[in-house]
Amino acid sequence: MAGEVFDPKKAEKLVDPSRQETVPVEKVLELLQLSGEEKVADLGAGNGYLTLPIAQETKDRVTAVDLQFEMLELLASRAEGEGITNIERMKSSLDSLNLPDASFHRALTAFVLHEVPDLHQTLKEVHRILMENSRLLILDWEKVDGEQGPPKEHRIASNELAEKVAEEGFDVEVGHLNNEVYYIVATK
Repeated sequence: MAGEVFDPKKAEKLVDPSRQETVPVEKVLELLQLSGEEKVADLGAGNGYLTLPIAQETKDRVTAVDLQFEMLELLASRAEGEGITNIERMKSSLDSLNLPDASFHRALTAFVLHEVPDLHQTLKEVHRILMENSRLLILDWEKVDGEQGPPKEHRIASNELAEKVAEEGFDVEVGHLNNEVYYIVATK
């Protein structure tokens, strides 16, 4: 399941306005069901395509976690440019988060779970950091041939990932943003 780590030299394509066609920010915000008071963890935040809009929707903190310091630096620069001050950055793998138990109302993983070396451990960690009655939103590539994203053999089918998420104690709902991208809303 583990794919390659994203190349920071290609980071600009992650915030290209045309990405809205594949990953509409408004739909992501709708699926997160933010009221404005939530602590949110963006796990695999990259350079902040979704982090910044989430931070604009909540008064509380957004913790952006990424494996690559370079991506977090790009995120910080973008946030500063937009005057967003409620984002904390943390360099970490997702299978061992240095975050307190039950400390977040929402968590997001966008296009990263197919890359983690230990999916079970990562999902266990996400479950641990979420409060009761909280929500995890997963976005990932459907296991189909596509023009974007990783090769088909690196992808996890939506039904397969939904099953693994449910095994970790979440209630799961699956949907699609388009033919290539699915979402899983998992509630704890």
